[in-house]
Amino acid sequence: MYISARERIILDILLSAEDDTTIKQLADALDVSERTIHRDLKGSETVLEQFNITLVKKAGVGIRLVGDPEDINALKLMLYKQSHNEYTPEERQTILLCSLLEAVEPMKLVSLANDLHVTIVTISHDLTRLEEQLQDYGLQVVRKRGYGVELVGEERAKRRVMSDMLARHMDEVEFLSLIRKNIQHKPTAQTDSISEKLLGLVEREKLVIVERVIEEINNELDYFIADSAYIALVVHLGLAIERILQGENIKIDKSYLESLKITPEYKIANRIIAKLEKVFQIDIPEAEIGYITMHLQGAKLRYEYEYMVESTHLQTAAKAKQLIDYVEARLNTPLGDDYSLFQGLITHLTPALYRVQQDMRIHNPLLEKIKEDYQMLFDIIRNGAEEVFPDLTIPDEEIGFLVLHFGSALLSHQRQEQLQALVICSSGIGTSKILSTRIKQEIPEISHLRNVSLFELQQIDTSAYDIIISTIRLPEFDEEGYILVSPILTKEETERIKAFIHGKAKGVQLAEVVTDSGPKIYYSNVKGFVTSLEASQHYAEAIVSVLKSFTLETFEKETTTKAVLTRACSQLLEAGMITDEEQVVRALLERERLGGLGIPNTRLALFHARSHQIGQPVFRSLYTQKPLDLKGMDGKDVEVDHLLLLLAPEETSKQTLEVLSLISAIIIESKESIALFESDNQQLMLSFLSMQLEKFYHEKIQEMRNS
Repeated sequence: MYISARERIILDILLSAEDDTTIKQLADALDVSERTIHRDLKGSETVLEQFNITLVKKAGVGIRLVGDPEDINALKLMLYKQSHNEYTPEERQTILLCSLLEAVEPMKLVSLANDLHVTIVTISHDLTRLEEQLQDYGLQVVRKRGYGVELVGEERAKRRVMSDMLARHMDEVEFLSLIRKNIQHKPTAQTDSISEKLLGLVEREKLVIVERVIEEINNELDYFIADSAYIALVVHLGLAIERILQGENIKIDKSYLESLKITPEYKIANRIIAKLEKVFQIDIPEAEIGYITMHLQGAKLRYEYEYMVESTHLQTAAKAKQLIDYVEARLNTPLGDDYSLFQGLITHLTPALYRVQQDMRIHNPLLEKIKEDYQMLFDIIRNGAEEVFPDLTIPDEEIGFLVLHFGSALLSHQRQEQLQALVICSSGIGTSKILSTRIKQEIPEISHLRNVSLFELQQIDTSAYDIIISTIRLPEFDEEGYILVSPILTKEETERIKAFIHGKAKGVQLAEVVTDSGPKIYYSNVKGFVTSLEASQHYAEAIVSVLKSFTLETFEKETTTKAVLTRACSQLLEAGMITDEEQVVRALLERERLGGLGIPNTRLALFHARSHQIGQPVFRSLYTQKPLDLKGMDGKDVEVDHLLLLLAPEETSKQTLEVLSLISAIIIESKESIALFESDNQQLMLSFLSMQLEKFYHEKIQEMRNS
């Protein structure tokens, strides 16, 4: 049965559409005229008749496919299995690029043309298009008469192209279904599909093994890796193993590799490599450990409390505040007091800036939709990013994720506590936030929302939720088990959720239990209530400890950093706040050795440590009458006269770390806050701290009530 490339794509779109699709939408998707779509639809009707499927057309509404579920699935399977006799230009160019990446020697034009059933002229035109696309990667398509065609460039660039192709052509669910348990059930006749061609770059079995190793390591981490970054890491390692076996090794700057070795991610990368070397019985070069370390550093989806007071966190916090101020001024909308926005931006910017600096691209499947729905905000944030980060070129993909954070903050927060919903997103924390906010705004019946990733879903009892809302297809659920929506939440999707809710029984806040020997007993969410109480208690205890421990101490005689810290820790020992003066001083100096602690363009340095010898959260300002020369967080030498001391026990609650993280951020929140901490006015500092922590505490209590 012959089906043209356009007809196949049109049927794919209609089969996956939840609502009616307009002719214009199809024309825009295929970049052709509406007249062409009408002609292709007429040709498709012959195929549909063989499957007893009807193409229903509604004037002013759109078109959709109607038929029995079995017939619909049969059509899907036929399209999936079909050996394509015709490819779209984009598909053809993707297959060409795969062939060039796999080739170990130059390839002949006539051979490429025969493989794709096109003319040499067509192949030549496709190669020209590829040359344009590959310039950004530093790769070159070399064509010589009598020699053939080959791809020339660094191994790192070739791997980046491979990773980007997989991200562009395959979503998370499709990727996982191809490398996980469904892999053995896939029909073998589909070897010409683009997904299969792309996965041909790496043997499936290798991907399965790599994914299992990463999953094991991921379960041991103390932070989450975003789904898209998790897959990028699996792809990188799968490609690395394949290319190493082919004799292609990657290179890395030696001095940069040495700087990576002192990071905690390097240790994790080393464990990953050790497992893979054992499984595949190969020696993996040290450079690969460095690149895996970079992936881990760029993949962290850290929560707010885990930042604490790293130098990168402080610098990012300052940039986040500048960006908020910029957007606030352009929109004339108060955003400066939105602590959730501030935290969310720091959470996203820390790994995002690392990715940009290391030229590690991230795929944003929502980019076009974000540009369409938030064009003005997108332009403002892009201009703001250029002003706040003048030395970096922030790609549109990253700007799109920032737009989601600001879009969420700009939405109103109407709440009415009734139903519990599980929200599944795979594109990162910004997507989850904006979808959750939209749900709360548009559907007040829902206020208890939990955001999870595709990978976390496996460990969750979904029956505990009244409704499951997902931005990605969930193959393991039946069609009535969840509601599929876009992250932006359209009007039609909102109505579908409301219709589902109206069909639910009322009174979902309390569950009724009838016992055999007594009256009816009602149970509320006791576990959730206790958890909230414990969290609020941790917040309160940390804030009380910080405010009670805060003092401004003056040091007249001490002329070295060690001397100042030793005397300060001696005072803390006498007060019973630490148990070993020498060990805490050593921890503080070790942290200084790892990187500068002076805050750029200030007279402040932030010394911080976590240790078993620290008994409670502590924050103090140490004023030295004789300024000290220290290394700044930006690597430059700075002169400081205020050492800000921030300490926490080794084993402590996430709420405590979140409080300390807030303190580190508000120090450099504005010129006024910096000037305050550079002063010798203890009472003003304490009042400022108290005001900020009180506001933070009330916000957290409100968040817990609404979650």
